[in-house]
Amino acid sequence: MVYTNTPLDTSDIIIQLKNRGLMISDESFASDFLEHVSYFRFAAYLRPMEIDKAHNYKPGASFDNAVKLYRFDTELRHLIFFAIQRIEISLMAKIINKFALNHGAMWFLCPELAIDKHNFTDNLSTLERELKRSKEDFIKEHISKYGQDEYPPVWKLLELASFGCLTKLYFNFSDTKTKKTIARQYSVPQHEILESWMKALNALRNTCAHHGRVWNRTMPVMPQLPAKLTNDWILTKPAPNKLYATLSCMVYWLDAIDYSNSFVSDFKALISRYPNVDTAAMGFPSGWENEPLWK
Repeated sequence: MVYTNTPLDTSDIIIQLKNRGLMISDESFASDFLEHVSYFRFAAYLRPMEIDKAHNYKPGASFDNAVKLYRFDTELRHLIFFAIQRIEISLMAKIINKFALNHGAMWFLCPELAIDKHNFTDNLSTLERELKRSKEDFIKEHISKYGQDEYPPVWKLLELASFGCLTKLYFNFSDTKTKKTIARQYSVPQHEILESWMKALNALRNTCAHHGRVWNRTMPVMPQLPAKLTNDWILTKPAPNKLYATLSCMVYWLDAIDYSNSFVSDFKALISRYPNVDTAAMGFPSGWENEPLWK
């Protein structure tokens, strides 16, 4: 099939939207907005107001409401990204401290500590690539003192690693006892559960980092959702492929790091500023505010 749609300028896009039934009260504002946010990106926030596959709009659908949804999603991404950043830094510290104390400063070079030797090679290649392109002062100082051929210890090297790399290193580490110790320090009973949370949060983090839509996204990676956990948790099991499920794991993990964190109150404040947002589209069940985790 040959793609036949032709490019449209901003004024033609506005005419098309109006012809499809979308209310645009301020065309000058709409034109300026679409000059800074591509129509293809913005269309995802118009879609909930469509009535059919021809992209016609429901009665009362407006450009302004789509802009509000876009701004809500932008603020939500920022809130989530900051929370995951705290988790990422904490996880890095746990992996550095626990793995190194039990297996030395260079455990990442030991294939006997890897579950899968192919993954071991891939992980080491990733670390080597980050090391070669690093401009960090502490890496320059290490090379100056010890030479180009000597790897930095893990507490230096993992400062260069992404959340995805940390997740892969943890997942492929063969010492399950140490992995379970880390999981239980976050009040998670098994390391397999924490691994599934790492993967789900890494996927969400990447979406946030690339400015992707998060509010009603079907999540590509689904976390394990235990029926019970030690600390406050959710009583009603949600759809595992919606944002609410991943956020619940994130909130639980964040509470284990710092119970005084403000994510839940910040999220509720965000929802109150955008009362027209459909929380059910994010997988939030009725009465979610009363779940022990979300109180």
